[in-house]
Amino acid sequence: MKNAIAILFLVAVFCIGCKDAKKEEELTQMEQVMAIHDEVMPKMGRLGELVGQLKEKVDTTEAGKQYQAAMLDLQKANEDMMQWMMGFGDRFDSEEILEGKPLTDEKKAWLDEEEVKVQEVKKSINSSIEKAEALLGRSNFLIPADAFHEPANVFLQIHRGRKNRVVIGFGIEI
Repeated sequence: MKNAIAILFLVAVFCIGCKDAKKEEELTQMEQVMAIHDEVMPKMGRLGELVGQLKEKVDTTEAGKQYQAAMLDLQKANEDMMQWMMGFGDRFDSEEILEGKPLTDEKKAWLDEEEVKVQEVKKSINSSIEKAEALLGRSNFLIPADAFHEPANVFLQIHRGRKNRVVIGFGIEI
């Protein structure tokens, strides 16, 4: 009899523990939105670094225009994040964001909108960083046409490919 009671007690404790663990694993929508913010916010410093590196390379050449376009993408991603944070802060108070204060129906609808917006900001930040890093990872070496007896541009392109492998390309433009 004592064993049966002990077993029932252990089963009850185990079941309660499982429910508590399940509750801890499930994030609220607000927590999910803030998790996305927290994931991309540390990348804002990298945006600034890349803008600085690209700014040095901007000129009127075709390559310079590519650097400028990548720089503008980074700046737009930064502006998108700042605008999102400002708008989000205007819609929700700190108790709702940090303490889980219940939301009104209107604010629940707003949170749906904000989740979509922060996902777009995340994509913008990640893609602009990826493009800028890929562009900066390439080095073009042009050999002037007058170095050859025939009119031609010979170029060697070196950049980092997938899994950080060096990729070398060679071409002749006649």
